[in-house]
Amino acid sequence: MIALLQRVTEASVVVEAQCIARIAKGLLVLLCAERGDSEKEADALLAKLLSYRVFADAESKMNLNLAQVQGGLLLVPQFTLAADTRSGTRPSFTPAAPPAEASQLFDYTLSRACALHPVVASGRFGADMQVALVNDGPVTFWLQVSSAKAA
Repeated sequence: MIALLQRVTEASVVVEAQCIARIAKGLLVLLCAERGDSEKEADALLAKLLSYRVFADAESKMNLNLAQVQGGLLLVPQFTLAADTRSGTRPSFTPAAPPAEASQLFDYTLSRACALHPVVASGRFGADMQVALVNDGPVTFWLQVSSAKAA
């Protein structure tokens, strides 16, 4: 699974002219399931992103995680993170999990996130979304947990 993690001062998701999700300070995470991923990879990636220390402490060092700053978590499904761009001028999405599997893993990750963190919002799988954010820093990290099948 892949997560593009962005530290934000605010972020929101709009679908069909309606704001369906909004957070203040926290993390906007674009989330992608790859072929072969399972709940095991989802759990590992979620644990990593919830504990990832990307917020400044009193000495302006990235030493604090999401819980320590009481930040919000906005999860947005985005299959394009799995794009294979190594050749040509059109990306291949073969590495991405099929939609039914990806939807199930996104829903699973969202439910686990809600159980583990107090402020969680989400985009909508398969929807045409407009995602707005103010990237704080900017601070952006690519996290990936590979399945044993892919190794």
